[in-house]
Amino acid sequence: MQNMLTVIANALKGGAKVNGAQTVSEGSRVVVSSRSFADFTPQANFDIKRCDLHRLDEGPSVQTVLTREDGLKYYRMMQTMRRMELKADQLYKQKIIRGFCHLYDGQEACAVGIEAGIKPTDHLITAYRAHGYTYTRGVSVKEIMAELTGRRGGVAKGKGGSMHMYAKNFYGGNGIVGAQVPLGAGVALACQYQGKNEICVTLYGDGAANQGQIFESFNMAALWKLPCIFICENNKYGMGTSVERASASTDYYKRGDFIPGLRVDGMDVLGVREATKFAADYCRSGKGPILMELQTYRYHGHSMSDPGVSYRTREEIQEVRSKSDPITTLKDRMISSNMASLEEIKDIDADIRKEVEEAAQFATTDPEPPLEDLCNHIFYNDAPLEVRGTNPWTRLKSIS
Repeated sequence: MQNMLTVIANALKGGAKVNGAQTVSEGSRVVVSSRSFADFTPQANFDIKRCDLHRLDEGPSVQTVLTREDGLKYYRMMQTMRRMELKADQLYKQKIIRGFCHLYDGQEACAVGIEAGIKPTDHLITAYRAHGYTYTRGVSVKEIMAELTGRRGGVAKGKGGSMHMYAKNFYGGNGIVGAQVPLGAGVALACQYQGKNEICVTLYGDGAANQGQIFESFNMAALWKLPCIFICENNKYGMGTSVERASASTDYYKRGDFIPGLRVDGMDVLGVREATKFAADYCRSGKGPILMELQTYRYHGHSMSDPGVSYRTREEIQEVRSKSDPITTLKDRMISSNMASLEEIKDIDADIRKEVEEAAQFATTDPEPPLEDLCNHIFYNDAPLEVRGTNPWTRLKSIS
């Protein structure tokens, strides 16, 4: 055995991977610094918080199974979203990102949990805090960062910015408060009409929950039994106003009245996943819409113009970070259940930091869209532009 190790060590010449484990050669000795995949538990059972129910006899299970593969995938997605938002914060303060910018850090379990509970062929529409959902819907960090800086390589070719990103079956962030909810009901109507057994996830925040068009959408969805999951991401504060000061009733999961509802721990990716699966099955069965309230928390202010500490204390934010952070919660679960090692998690973190830095580099060096593109891409198939009043713009040419 010693001879074998000596041969391997001499061959490595400074370190390599043997059977998936990182090794470091020290003379004729091999030091194994991480375990092989065979040492890890492939899956484990976890308890999740019971959901509060409205007009439902039973809700999602209070136990779930997490595989090692899924756990690492969820961790990577949430950590990527966190790092991406922190980099966006940095670029905004450097005046490289301009205009409106609403960050999603703290709420990552909502986006990743929802995506894990539906299918890629299902549809999703959300408000202007949209970077996380753009990523879970399949857009790369590079394209998102370039869109934030208004560059040609952005997902919307630099024309949409922070609030208006789109992808297949993703109808974007929407800047008008609550206006995406009737649009989502319309997408659900299309799902029903086309008969493909697809659903639409329609998201809004607690700050939009009192908008009239939301209740109009609830009414039509209930009447027509539309396959729509209405989701209120309740992060406790609107634009500087706590939910208690803005809503006579803060039981948002009950606000659909005749629409059944669930109140879910939005800081637990597994709880969100199981609740979303339950809601998706409900909608696909032809019973009509269902409402979910995800109790979550944002670490940044409402937007970049809001420091986020004038209406809440720094101690409150720190307490949530220390006790309920969705990324830390998942990491602790996996390590304590022998589903991953700390070294493996650190390697993932390093990969993500590198990916985000490279995306930021691209987002600051890629050219801006040319002026002659101003009136292009109005129609999905680039049809000739014959819209009254816009033709003079097509003659503009970039001089920079």
